[in-house]
Amino acid sequence: MDNTLMESFDLFIMARAVHISGVVLWIGGVAFVTLVLLPAIREMTEPEKRLELFEQLEGRFAIQARIVTLITGLSGLYMLDYLDAWDRYQHLQFWWMHLMTFIWAVFTLVLFVLEPLFLHRWFHHQATINSEKTFRKIQRMHRILLTLSMIAVLGAVMGAHGYAF
Repeated sequence: MDNTLMESFDLFIMARAVHISGVVLWIGGVAFVTLVLLPAIREMTEPEKRLELFEQLEGRFAIQARIVTLITGLSGLYMLDYLDAWDRYQHLQFWWMHLMTFIWAVFTLVLFVLEPLFLHRWFHHQATINSEKTFRKIQRMHRILLTLSMIAVLGAVMGAHGYAF
């Protein structure tokens, strides 16, 4: 291999490592929020403290999630372009790429558009009206997104290693 091709390949390897690291931080964080933080907060007896603690902790995670989803998206885009793999979106056997992209788009939309525009205020308002119902609804949404995310991760790992679905 000549140096230019080798440098390009090294950049691809770096992009894949960054991409996978980003997914680990992002989906691992979603798993923590879904399986640990939300259940613990729902067990708190004082609704005002639930909301306060959730907003404090989730706010810190939201910053990490925004950065990591952005990096994950950019590295994924780079890998798609490097491999010239755009045509995979035309084939159902690459369903995991469709799901991965869908999950990324949902999180990106929520983190960068919906939450800053209205979701944060809506959640705060709903939690002050009926804390139990609101946290139950939020936990259900997180469970759905975590389940879809894990299906995408499993499919991507298997698909990237040649498993044909």
